[in-house]
Parts: sequence; C-alpha cells; structure tokens
Amino acid sequence: MIIKPTTALRTELGEIIRICKEKSEPVYLTTNGEGELVIRSIKAFERCEAMLNLKAKLLEAEQQRLSGAPTHTTDDAREYVRGLNRFTISWHKA
Repeated sequence: MIIKPTTALRTELGEIIRICKEKSEPVYLTTNGEGELVIRSIKAFERCEAMLNLKAKLLEAEQQRLSGAPTHTTDDAREYVRGLNRFTISWHKA
C-alpha cells in the first residue's frame, strides 16, 4: 500500500502516475494523516469495475436460482452453443 500526503500531488504527480500505471496499485492520499483520496490508473479502475459488474451478475443469477427460477446444466448450454454454431455455419454457406 502506497500512502502519500495530498501535497505530493504538486511535487510528485509524475511519480504517482508512474506508480499507478506500472504497479497497477492505487496510491492513497492523506491530509493531516487522515485518508482523503485514492488514485488509480484508468486500466485498474476499469478492471475493478468489470469485476464488480460480474460479481453483481453472478449474485443476481444465484438469487434467481435460490428463488426457484429454472436452471440449465452445462450439457444444455453446450447443446445451445452447438446449435448456434450450426446455424452460423449454414447461414454463411447460403
């Protein structure tokens, strides 16, 4: 964990950006020893957002399963995908 005072933004901005990009780690900024801000690279932020979105979708699916919604086996999913592949192949041949 990298912690710096907010005043470092004026004097060490380039270094803070480099740390965020190269190490893919957030930099925590403090004011008077108290947490104030967190800075991270766009790439790390987007990766975190994608992970949170995936977790939300998985949680929703699990809640649906627990409430009795119909489920599908992996064999069902495989057969569905094979059917899509056959449709795509025959469509391209036409």
